[in-house]
Amino acid sequence: MSKKIAIGGDHAGFEYKKTMLGKLKELGYEVKDFGPFTDDSVDYPDYVHPLCEAVEKGEFEQGILICGSGNGVAITANKHQGIRAALCWNEELAALARQHNDANVIALPARFIPYNLAENLVNTFLNTGFEGGRHLNRVEKIACR
Repeated sequence: MSKKIAIGGDHAGFEYKKTMLGKLKELGYEVKDFGPFTDDSVDYPDYVHPLCEAVEKGEFEQGILICGSGNGVAITANKHQGIRAALCWNEELAALARQHNDANVIALPARFIPYNLAENLVNTFLNTGFEGGRHLNRVEKIACR
């Protein structure tokens, strides 16, 4: 069974998302596009909230969010108690987000990184596991309950 991935963002991340969607499907991932579906200006929370709700419910194992800076989508995603979204711009951050923080959503800044790096970050994120151990106790303290 292939890993189920949710992908979304805003107009600034549209082209990266469109290309990434094809690449992920080519690699055998089951991917749902939460939008937007054009590069017309949109409000990113309209796409981030449904994606995060689906990840929280367990419908998808991980999520990918892409906007201009990565900040807006990450801030919005992290309003969800079951989401740990990490803004990443290099491979070490993508790996550490998974290894130490058990991040389940990666946020990418399309206006600040080239597409090939975005693809590498997603690959690292999707294929790196959580180390657990001393990090588990910390991760369990993140959500406000």
